[in-house]
Amino acid sequence: MPISRTPRFLAAASLLALSTPVLAQEAAQMPPPADTSADDYDMEIIVSVDGLRTLDVLSAQSVVEDAELLRNMSGQVGDVLARQPGVSATSFAPGASRPVLRGFTGSRVAVLTDGLGALDLSANSADHGVAIDPLTAERIEVLRGPAVLLYGSQAIGGAVNVVDRRIPRRMPTGGFDLQATGTLGTNADERRGGAAADLALSERIVLHVDGSYGETDDFEAGGYVLGPRLRAEQTAIAAEERAEGRLDEAEEALELANRRGRVPDSASRQYTLGGGLSVITDTGSLGFSVGLFDSRYGVPERPGAEHAHGEEEAGEDHDDEHDHDHDHEEHGHGGDGVSIDLRQWRGDVRAEVDTGGGMLDRIRVRAGYADYEHTEFEGAEVGTRFFSQAFEGRLDLVQAQRGRWSGVTGAQAYTRDFDAIGAEAFVPASRSDQFGIFTLQEFDFAPWELDLAARYERSSVSSNAVMTALESEETMAVDRDFDAVSGAATVSRRLSRGLRAGITGSRAERAPSSEELFSNGAHIATQSYELGNTDFGTESAWGLEGWIDGDIGPAHVHFAAYGQWFDDFIYASDTGREIDGLPLFAYAQGDARWLGLEGQIAAPFVVRDGFTLRGDLVFDYIDAQLADGTPLPRIPPLRILPGIEAEAGPFSMRAEVEHAFAQDDVAGFETPTDDYTLVNLSAGWHPFGDTNDTQLIVSANNLFDVTARRHASLTKDFVPMPGRDIRVAIRFSI
Repeated sequence: MPISRTPRFLAAASLLALSTPVLAQEAAQMPPPADTSADDYDMEIIVSVDGLRTLDVLSAQSVVEDAELLRNMSGQVGDVLARQPGVSATSFAPGASRPVLRGFTGSRVAVLTDGLGALDLSANSADHGVAIDPLTAERIEVLRGPAVLLYGSQAIGGAVNVVDRRIPRRMPTGGFDLQATGTLGTNADERRGGAAADLALSERIVLHVDGSYGETDDFEAGGYVLGPRLRAEQTAIAAEERAEGRLDEAEEALELANRRGRVPDSASRQYTLGGGLSVITDTGSLGFSVGLFDSRYGVPERPGAEHAHGEEEAGEDHDDEHDHDHDHEEHGHGGDGVSIDLRQWRGDVRAEVDTGGGMLDRIRVRAGYADYEHTEFEGAEVGTRFFSQAFEGRLDLVQAQRGRWSGVTGAQAYTRDFDAIGAEAFVPASRSDQFGIFTLQEFDFAPWELDLAARYERSSVSSNAVMTALESEETMAVDRDFDAVSGAATVSRRLSRGLRAGITGSRAERAPSSEELFSNGAHIATQSYELGNTDFGTESAWGLEGWIDGDIGPAHVHFAAYGQWFDDFIYASDTGREIDGLPLFAYAQGDARWLGLEGQIAAPFVVRDGFTLRGDLVFDYIDAQLADGTPLPRIPPLRILPGIEAEAGPFSMRAEVEHAFAQDDVAGFETPTDDYTLVNLSAGWHPFGDTNDTQLIVSANNLFDVTARRHASLTKDFVPMPGRDIRVAIRFSI
């Protein structure tokens, strides 16, 4: 039976009932916010801790907004961010693509909306979409490295924060704001549109409404749909069938091996609706919102999945290893394919007050509750269903500036009830609870600066239906508690007015997920039988990162070199056995290490008479392996992405070349990935000048229609990246 909604709803309602009257009363005492400086704006990158001038314990930060966000717009946040340094995407299917940060994904990367978790199941399995539509985002913030200090142990590898306007933060200029965005793409006959409006109902009350709709047909690859190994496999099957006299079957296998262009069962459709209301005074704000996310998307099936068992997919689940609960039965929209029908209702509240001085400068409360359900279909037949009710709340106490000292201290609580019904629901119903307290402190001894951060977190994971052994019908109750302590320290120095360099040391801990603890069954998405271990302890990592960031003359540079050394790293280990024709992968713990380099350089070549020509370069490299030298799976290869951009008045043009090198350093059951080079062109126009957000962008992605496959993708051997795509994107603002 699905889990009860009542306990979760009461928990959310109780917290809101307790916090709202206090915040509403205090909201009458805040001075108007000061003009936002450049440093203040940079701090807004981290929505929940804007009391600090900088946040060097998370040295690698970036923001995607404005023209860059519009140019890279896609239905899933992972694909929007894939050109950022240190970022790739899971690219399981067009409707399911989560960010990969420095090779980490799954439950090691937090995906947030306005500082709170997405409260979906996208971290649990690679074929589960993120319940956030980038079309409604104002900007997307990327925090690489251990963001566990701010957002909990699920952010041990980093965090992505999608910022929207659903709970208004300010009164609209002139009493009304409207922004509409639309995109068209030729590759999959893509059409997307969204709009958001803010209306001042009085001098202090503002109403927000937004909505979006997107739809795509099956997309087309630049060449062969199947990778070399699967093509060879289907060709061998064709020869075998022909020798046995089964000519129709032989022809079918040969047609599959030679299929080019269209990727079947890859179409998608999603829409969102939302509204919010805020009371904004000179001394604070109080607001709430409700929203619906609804998505239906196809999941292409691996050819011969019933015969062959996902070479790379089975073993490469180091991070998405908790890619658990669904099966390949989630595709399409109708037909005989597999599809997922996903729906999430969500409510949020945010309040902020100024204390009027003393020890604290500001208090902020955020809370969100989500009721999530998705159904996996095999054609029109219902397969496995997943249910989740989740609540998250956080409190931030921003300290008043005291000489050289500033900081923020806070608390965060999270709880989730999970259930799955169906033949392939191999993770049992479970409950996860988490409570954490944290502090970040900054000391400015110009030109030196010291940043200190610490977090304590108490987590519990429980289930009443854990199998006692492999394929057992007997179950038992398991209740595990974990204590995680994390900390970081950064010493940095301002080398010039706009350039800083520093070194960060960190210690981060993560509690195991319910998938890693309780799994016991066939996981078709990874083409493996997965077995958890209820005896796992916490996963921990020492980290060291050196970085330089800022301006050198007219050029802006960011460079980071980092390492993380894990104790009791949780990964899926190939046992060499098979169950029900699937390879058995048992979760195990062992030492591992991560090393990497990443950087971004941008500099103008020509600046004169209203014309600017600038160049930029993004690069990243990751090397990750277990202590015995075994490579960890789905680690993105070395990549370089140079670009050149020209601006003249309201017009701009950009060209970029992305080259990903071959990845041959692979884990068992994982196939190598060939190198590829993508050429992208775009042209932009601001019809009303740079002071207005209205802009039009025409672009050509993968101009030369090459076949490309992301190594971080479980499905790369039969779901390549899209071929040539001519796109038009427009944003209109009044």
